[in-house]
Amino acid sequence: MVYKSIDEANQAVVSKIIAGSPFLLDVVPAIDVIDEFKHGKVLLHAGPPITYDKMIDPVQGACIGAAMFEGWADNEDDARKLMESGEVTLIPCHHVDAVGPMGGITSAHMPVVVVENRTDGNRAYCTMNEGIGAVLRFGANGPEVIDRLRWMRDVLGPVLSKALQTREPLNVSALIAKAIAMGDEFHQRNIAASLAFLKEMSPSIVALDIDQKDKEDVIQFLADTDQFFLNIMMASAKSVMDGARQIQEGTIVTAMCRNGYEFGIRIAGMGDEWFTGPVNTPHGLYFSGFSEDDASPDMGDSAITETFGVGGFAMIAAPAVTRFVGTGGFFDALHTSEDMTEITTASNPNFPIPTWDFRGISIGIDARKVVETGILPVINTGIANKKAGLGQIGAGTVNPPMEAFEKAVLAYAKKLGFEE
Repeated sequence: MVYKSIDEANQAVVSKIIAGSPFLLDVVPAIDVIDEFKHGKVLLHAGPPITYDKMIDPVQGACIGAAMFEGWADNEDDARKLMESGEVTLIPCHHVDAVGPMGGITSAHMPVVVVENRTDGNRAYCTMNEGIGAVLRFGANGPEVIDRLRWMRDVLGPVLSKALQTREPLNVSALIAKAIAMGDEFHQRNIAASLAFLKEMSPSIVALDIDQKDKEDVIQFLADTDQFFLNIMMASAKSVMDGARQIQEGTIVTAMCRNGYEFGIRIAGMGDEWFTGPVNTPHGLYFSGFSEDDASPDMGDSAITETFGVGGFAMIAAPAVTRFVGTGGFFDALHTSEDMTEITTASNPNFPIPTWDFRGISIGIDARKVVETGILPVINTGIANKKAGLGQIGAGTVNPPMEAFEKAVLAYAKKLGFEE
């Protein structure tokens, strides 16, 4: 279909976002659903394309951990040599219908959640949340990290898969609507959604004819992992935004992501093309003993949540998280969410926010409005130590570079026949 104007095309994309219907179907090894893993040594990473030599230390550390997890190397030194040799193919998660948190490093035998957008029939994938502390997504790769990844591969993934097969696919939109009314914004705060997920899954897990200890360990892990739902949210947002970008016209942002080196965006009218600029370092609150000098540049595919309309855009939904990310308080959160209405196209009535007089989340970031107003998207994020393996040191907010939006708008104008 050819649209009469950019605004008409943008409205069509937004209508697809509103109509999106993500369902959690399964948890499977990544190699079962991503064919690229069947062709040699392959790792997925967050953000736009990047080479190993340009990766920041936490992302390189995660690559090394994944290499050891896959059995490509017995120790960190050998894994580093392998990565430096160029023998491992690096692919952005976004290029294979996936997303990954922080470094986003995903390997063939890591379990991923499988989410289907039933409106458009497309699927998206994301690794599961590892919990807190020393975790791969922040670049840790010690024995405890590898042991946990193996447990997730051998126990957590299979148990959740078996439980999901005993019930109807999980309606993710229903969980989002429930949890946003309970104070989640789905990037830094997923406590309500994670508990709602546990409530949905526990009866199915308990009823499985499997080892009792495995049941107990899985339920305990889900109970302990406040951010477990984040990765389901990421895959769900990815599935909806990929469905919406089947309309390849207009200036609606369909992806935002970062790899620690560059921040990249896509817009509907330019399809798969990335528009990039240098990443910023998040601003926020730091755990005791750390400061901005210790902080890693911004990284991760989790900004797909803001692209979908939650995270920093829905800050007003989560008063409990405002101090954690350094935004001050309720009225600062209100101001942030109000600002985001200036660069978006519509609200999503499926996800009303009680603390915002039941206004729906703001959706459809228009790259033109970002450039015209000078208002940049606000992204909630965890802050990683710039050294691999030291984990999260705080939480805050970050903005994309204006350069990425300017490039996207100029490229689309040129596509339409307008020259500078």
